[in-house]
Amino acid sequence: MARARLQKVMADAGIGSRRGNEDLIRAGRVRVDGRPAMIGEKVDPGVQRVEIDGKAMPAVARSRSYWALNKPAGVVSTVRDRHAERTVMELLPAQARGTRLYPVGRLDEESEGLLLFTDDGKWADLLLHPRYGVEREYMVGLDRSVTKVQRTALRGGIELEEGLARLDRLEDATPAQVRSLLDLLDPPHPELRWYRVVLAQGWKRQIRRMFESTGAPVRRLVRVRVGTLKLTDLHSGEARALTHQEVTQLASRARAETGSAAARSTKGSANSEGSPPDA
Repeated sequence: MARARLQKVMADAGIGSRRGNEDLIRAGRVRVDGRPAMIGEKVDPGVQRVEIDGKAMPAVARSRSYWALNKPAGVVSTVRDRHAERTVMELLPAQARGTRLYPVGRLDEESEGLLLFTDDGKWADLLLHPRYGVEREYMVGLDRSVTKVQRTALRGGIELEEGLARLDRLEDATPAQVRSLLDLLDPPHPELRWYRVVLAQGWKRQIRRMFESTGAPVRRLVRVRVGTLKLTDLHSGEARALTHQEVTQLASRARAETGSAAARSTKGSANSEGSPPDA
């Protein structure tokens, strides 16, 4: 943890206000590594012992980081990969790379769109575990429109090695949705026929495999929503920190979906590492 002024560190640990903590320090009631503390000195509570009235200060809650990235194609969704030219971590700004972030789930190398990062394991589990049923929405670009037979097959479910693969929703993308998407992509590929797909199941390359099994290979796959968070303000390769409201809304939606997700959950809904891979 970074060094900070002692009175602030004490306030972060729930001791009191900064001004009140200054009074404690002046009164000689605070010690750092066994010596009397001084007002304004900087300490690192991770490596230094702070005592108030002879008792160890409670642990300071470490602040967590939450980021969103519009992942471009050709980038691997791992923290490190010696065989890859680039990983998603290289696209994050310097202040994000300074923390121990990791991707929340994956997008395969050729897929694009919304990818989340955090160092908060409990929050990541809320978004990843099949029992919470957090939806993921994708825009699927094809060379041509799906036929009535293909649409019926996709909506009815496709038998894959893991079992019956299902889409929660399959709809034609509206012209407005396509325009909004193309503004964020590089290159835009306006000639493709676009569809909206909502998925909660999350098997490996599920959407690609389902469409390809009907004779409709996917040319472009873009994740545009995870739970309540939409890809609306990030161009390809851009990243930003999530707001507190976005973080709490995502967690709240996951908890709200727990009951209904239990009914939908099937064996093999997550990969061996417990996180939904790319659809």
